Amino acid sequence: MRILDRNVYVGPNVWANFPVIRVTLDLGSLEEWPSAKLGAPFVDGLLEALPGLQEHGCSYREPGGFERRLREDDGTWLGHVLEHVALELQCIAGTEVTFGRTRSQSEEGNGLYDVVFQYVDESVGLEAAHLGVKLLHSLIPSDIADGLDDVRPDADFDWDEERDTFIRFAQRRALGPSTASLVQAAAQRDIPWLRLNDYSLIQFGHGRYQKRIQATITGETRHIAVELASDKEETNRILGDIGLPVPRQRLVYRERDAVRAAEAIGFPVVVKPLNANHGRGVSIDLDDTESVKVAFEHARQHSRGVIVESFIRGLDHRLLVVNGKLIAASKRVPGHVVGDGEHTIEQLVDLVNLDPRRGVGHEKVLTRLEIDHQARRLLSDAGYDANSVPAEDEVVYLRSTGNLSTGGTAVDVTDVIHPDNRAMATRAAQAIGLDVAGIDFLTTDITKSYSETGGAICEVNAAPGFRMHVAPSEGKPRDAAGPVIDMLFPDGSPSRIPIASITGTNGKTTVTRMVAHVLKMAGRTVGMTTTDGVYVDGQLTVKGDMTGPVASRIALRDPAVEVGVFETARGGMIRAGMGYSRCNVGVVLNVQSDHLGLRGIDTLDELARIKRIPIEVATDCAVLNADDRRCLEMAGHTEAAHICYVTMNPKHELVRQHIRSGGRAVVLEEGINGHMITLYDGVHHLPLLWTHLIPATLEGRAMHNVQNAMFAAATAYSMGATLDEVRHGLRTFDTSFFQVPGRMNVFDEHPFKVILDYGHNPAAVQAMVQLVDNFDVHGRKSVVLSAPGDRRDEDIRDIARACVGHFDRYICREDDSPRGRERGSIAAMLEEELLAGGVAQDAIEIVVDEQEAMQRGLETAQPDDLLLLFVDNITRSWKQVIHFRPDSPRETTDQRATGTFVLADPDADSVVTSADQFIQDERGVRLVIDTEDSD
Repeated sequence: MRILDRNVYVGPNVWANFPVIRVTLDLGSLEEWPSAKLGAPFVDGLLEALPGLQEHGCSYREPGGFERRLREDDGTWLGHVLEHVALELQCIAGTEVTFGRTRSQSEEGNGLYDVVFQYVDESVGLEAAHLGVKLLHSLIPSDIADGLDDVRPDADFDWDEERDTFIRFAQRRALGPSTASLVQAAAQRDIPWLRLNDYSLIQFGHGRYQKRIQATITGETRHIAVELASDKEETNRILGDIGLPVPRQRLVYRERDAVRAAEAIGFPVVVKPLNANHGRGVSIDLDDTESVKVAFEHARQHSRGVIVESFIRGLDHRLLVVNGKLIAASKRVPGHVVGDGEHTIEQLVDLVNLDPRRGVGHEKVLTRLEIDHQARRLLSDAGYDANSVPAEDEVVYLRSTGNLSTGGTAVDVTDVIHPDNRAMATRAAQAIGLDVAGIDFLTTDITKSYSETGGAICEVNAAPGFRMHVAPSEGKPRDAAGPVIDMLFPDGSPSRIPIASITGTNGKTTVTRMVAHVLKMAGRTVGMTTTDGVYVDGQLTVKGDMTGPVASRIALRDPAVEVGVFETARGGMIRAGMGYSRCNVGVVLNVQSDHLGLRGIDTLDELARIKRIPIEVATDCAVLNADDRRCLEMAGHTEAAHICYVTMNPKHELVRQHIRSGGRAVVLEEGINGHMITLYDGVHHLPLLWTHLIPATLEGRAMHNVQNAMFAAATAYSMGATLDEVRHGLRTFDTSFFQVPGRMNVFDEHPFKVILDYGHNPAAVQAMVQLVDNFDVHGRKSVVLSAPGDRRDEDIRDIARACVGHFDRYICREDDSPRGRERGSIAAMLEEELLAGGVAQDAIEIVVDEQEAMQRGLETAQPDDLLLLFVDNITRSWKQVIHFRPDSPRETTDQRATGTFVLADPDADSVVTSADQFIQDERGVRLVIDTEDSD
């Protein structure tokens, strides 16, 4: 049983609209051994290893349902078992996940399964799958395993050790309790979040609306306030100066100065580091000089400066202040054990640590107790050691401070705190300047005013921990994180930027750029992702094919971005899903034959299922091609507030019904001056723009760009652009290399016209052929043709068939990378199909190398010809076109005038022709002819 492949989906995907992992599992010979057939020892061993599986409902949707599946009839296959094991392993490590799905890759049962399960942390989820496979192998009964050649359980596999190692690994990766509570509070408010590192740096919100936290330090926390809170001496002085209760205090750097300070202040005293946290290095209730000396050395391990202050008798309380309001108050009890008259202190510590709420450091709501230096000192002061047996109900303290990170417990006292103490805490936080502050307050009774009990503030903490409030040992849990999120995102303030997700087989790059251009012209700062890079406000920031989730997250993390326009390619969605949980506008332009036979997508219906994902998560509008049946069918899979159909058929019956019922549509309508793009929205009939006024349509000839402009108009309008903004954007967008590289780029500076395009599937090639047919060409039409090597043979032949009969010359080439095919085979296949379609042999030429093929096409082009170039390396090819110059003498024929004019060496002093002038400049070679028969 092996894992052959895996996908980590970071967002909406073909399996679920949230993050999941898919592994391809090969059961091998275990395909013939479902769970019940493996026998009761296998099932019993599995449930003993992971008792929580007994609560899984599975298809029965009630506790015990999965166990029934394991035992009934032949049981269930091990791929399905692995799904549940991977989920349960994550749960025992502290991550609550529930969604799973397992599907066989073949109806015939070839042993290959897609096992899908939810995850929170990628590395933890993947490790759960690998450990699950090991566990299942270890449980195969030996008599069965011995008879199977491909089952070799690890003889050294120790489940208890492997499980504990996995849990420790998961807890190291997990967010701390404070950060996790903030993330949970944000999710409850539908605020998106991104983890920016492996620790606690979190971004809430997208683009310009983003806010950041590091643990409980927010992006709004003032640096000077953090510095003040870290300086205990300065904090003490500032609070004392405004009349708040603080202990007497001195800062020292030498042992003898610590002793003098203690004597001057008066015993008992507290000795603590100047700028440590979590109670590290703190010693309290010191009543002699020797204790002060020992405590000084202990504090010096954590800070060069040491504070000596008066000891305030009372219990330690943590008061949490957020945005000037007291949110929660906890009484912190130092780590301790309670005697029973039978067990030693060491044994009592072990018993306390059995509490499942206790873990190492901050991994759980409580921290394990330890008998260390401080514990032994406190035990010695009480006349005990680790082997002492305290009396029944006797409390023995192992810590002098109540920090949870050192084993303390917390009791919620929010509801009983005295109003004076509440006001004191908020004043202290405001005095230091912290938006989120933890006030450490010592008092004998929190229900009484500090003016009555004589309590005092011993510290003000930046980045206070929340776990004592969200999960107290006793009392009511408090929502400590919610007020922080509400402070960062006040009610009604946005956290998400508008997002358009644009997909389809052809046209998505052009439409993406059109929409981004419209919105930029309207004054928005646009984050755009395309096949050539990530752009912010029109500037390329990351180069490369950026159409997957990584690219969109780059844009969403940029604080300048106001709106996202993301080209969303099939490959990224298959590989990793989408990079955001939902979009405002989902757009599907078409579903046509391309990339079929790759990554498990063999049919157009399967391809449509992938391209439907943005439609499923669109909230405001789903923009669909009404002229494409598979796009139309997607309308039943969206919960968007609007569906906007785009059609080039003004008589489309479904669209007409949609319009009559108040729906939104963009329709191409006939007019006396040509074609008009018209928007319907509710009761409004809004003529938008004549197609010949849109530069990208080449005066209306490029019908595929007419359709692209219609989609761009529908998308931009659904994103909030006004009609005038849409008109202005489309009228200022052209198909130059700088606007849309590789998409119908026209170069007119040679004596012949060159059109360069990235078309790489039959539909795209057909669109360009149709464009060429719409041009009135006086010379010849030539094409440099190719197809990507990873396409099916039938797709390559369809590309050639689309060109048959439309050109005078055909040059067949190949991309730099043959993508697994033999060099020259694609060009030969294209030639074969052209010949089969009736193209003459002498009209076809094979030049395999892309640059050489382009050069051949350019060198043999004559004045007034049209040369169509299908290219792969877009930038290199465009440079080759614009820098083309005749390198050697060549024959040029102009058949528009009477006779044939043959040019000799362009550098010669005279030319034997009837031309009045011979001109050579940066545009090439031209004849100026003055005859009565010249046109």
